[in-house]
Amino acid sequence: MESTSLRKRNAQPAPGTGGSHKGVDVCIRSYFARETWLNSRGHATHWQDHQADSRRHGSMSGSSYLVLLFLSAVAVIIYRNPTVVTEPLAEFIGTEVRHAEPRYANITADIPKRDAVVAAFKHAWLAYEPERDAMGDDEYHPLSHKGSNLTEAGGIGYTVVDSIDTMLLMGLHDEYTRAREWVATKMTFERDAQFNTFETTIRVLGGLLSAYTLTEDPLFLEKARELGDRIMPAFETPTGLPLSHINLAQRKGYKTPDNNGLVSTAEVSTLQLEFRYLSYLTDNDAYWDAVEKVMQVIKSSTMSTGLASIFMNPEDGRFVMSAIRLGSRGDSYYEYLLKQYIQTNQTEPVYQHMYDFAIRGVQEHLVKKSQTARLTYTSELIPERDRSGKVTWRLVPKQDHLVCFFGGSLMLGAVTTGAAVHPVTTPPQVKQLTPSGLRDWKTGYDLIETCMRTHETATGLSPEIVHFRIPSDGLAGSSMPNDWYIKGARPGAPPPYDARYILRPETVESLFIAYRLTGDERYRKYGWQIFQAIERHCKIESGGYASILNVDQVPVEYEDKMETFLMSETLKYLYLLFEDDSVLPLSKYVFNTEAHPFPIINPTRHANF
Repeated sequence: MESTSLRKRNAQPAPGTGGSHKGVDVCIRSYFARETWLNSRGHATHWQDHQADSRRHGSMSGSSYLVLLFLSAVAVIIYRNPTVVTEPLAEFIGTEVRHAEPRYANITADIPKRDAVVAAFKHAWLAYEPERDAMGDDEYHPLSHKGSNLTEAGGIGYTVVDSIDTMLLMGLHDEYTRAREWVATKMTFERDAQFNTFETTIRVLGGLLSAYTLTEDPLFLEKARELGDRIMPAFETPTGLPLSHINLAQRKGYKTPDNNGLVSTAEVSTLQLEFRYLSYLTDNDAYWDAVEKVMQVIKSSTMSTGLASIFMNPEDGRFVMSAIRLGSRGDSYYEYLLKQYIQTNQTEPVYQHMYDFAIRGVQEHLVKKSQTARLTYTSELIPERDRSGKVTWRLVPKQDHLVCFFGGSLMLGAVTTGAAVHPVTTPPQVKQLTPSGLRDWKTGYDLIETCMRTHETATGLSPEIVHFRIPSDGLAGSSMPNDWYIKGARPGAPPPYDARYILRPETVESLFIAYRLTGDERYRKYGWQIFQAIERHCKIESGGYASILNVDQVPVEYEDKMETFLMSETLKYLYLLFEDDSVLPLSKYVFNTEAHPFPIINPTRHANF
């Protein structure tokens, strides 16, 4: 997932149960056999009681006798062949029942596809690195073959540091050696300019920490410590909510004029994994204290629904009346509630409770179904005041591509906070999940399917934003597709902003998580389709990859920009999707919102709020 400034048609029939439609490949035959046996005993007992009652009253109607006999026969059939119940149920929750005993998926590498992703990474990196003036620049422009920085004072190596752990995972030793040399000799944070606090944390601090995780090279930890110290003044506000920008040379936080001094909820609540891990490595509690204070403030201001509006006031620590959504400025708040619980080895119940409360709110208020194909999607709530000043909330059927992280996140939460036992199998069994876990698993599964539907475009790539049809949208009888559409898109007209694809990772992030949790080959199939679409439409033959302006137009029109998250996230998650599950297992690592892996830790301290 990405920040707010840089950042997750009609449905096809669901595959039949004879395919690879596993989802949770569950052992529920014995479970439902027991339930139907109890039911059959109930029917039999009821029958016996009814017979005794009939004898007392002298007779029993023939029709009642036939009904009870029929029900008893059905119960016996279900007991002897429970698949008549379990298979439809499994289809309903996104599963396929195949085994009577628990099993663990055998996830091995698909070497040809994995290596194709490595080749794509090299095509991207080797376009950026050799350019005389690009190496070390924050961003790269593949059409003009130039680099650029985020400030006039110079860059801090966003592209380099964001990519290092991907090189390490892919075994690109020569590329890694040169990148490390740049960090050692040319990287500097002495830049008298304002950098986005959130972006600098998730990309650069996160990249340095993950490089240290994979190498234990003290160079990366020392750089991470220096950067962390330079960012810390951003937390110096009356509430401890960090300001949105930080001058790294001055070591001073700044408000942004864009949002009237407010801070983004997602941005202040998506620094915790990085600073907590830095604290763990350096034994400096100041980092931990700063980000934990943020969570304490958020918890004390939580709305009664469990949801969070997208802006907060750093002066009083309160949520400001603003949109509620899982897209930009809201997305990673929900992501990090779960991941903080995972990072601390499930020893911090406060984050489990905050996550469960928030997801219950999402399920009750934001999750909806499209009107024709019944696709699961998430809406936004927009506050409005009527003439009397009363606030009402308008539901808007709009979903950012950013939201596509949420399917995999929900499935991960289902086997973590929603698990009845630990650990669960791969894939989990129905009886291993609580009712809320089953609810979240199904919603996550369905959201991934919806996100794949949004890839049903001329290019096979998903647009930045989609809207879903609702009865009140005034589009009845129009040529708009029945379920989702790109708002403002018209034949022959310039494409709207919503129609672009900027190399985003959110769908493939969910595919990676879902595959690791299930072993279901459908997720690798989906990932390969997306990778091929990127290769076909975004690849620049002279080097690098570019964003495209309209996913429904072929041939495509390019935007001269290669986002850093292509190499940090999109290609990394695709690589891991086709790698075996011994590489960065989800039981041992947690990924920050920029796909940088950190180890799960056993903290010696715990939240006191």
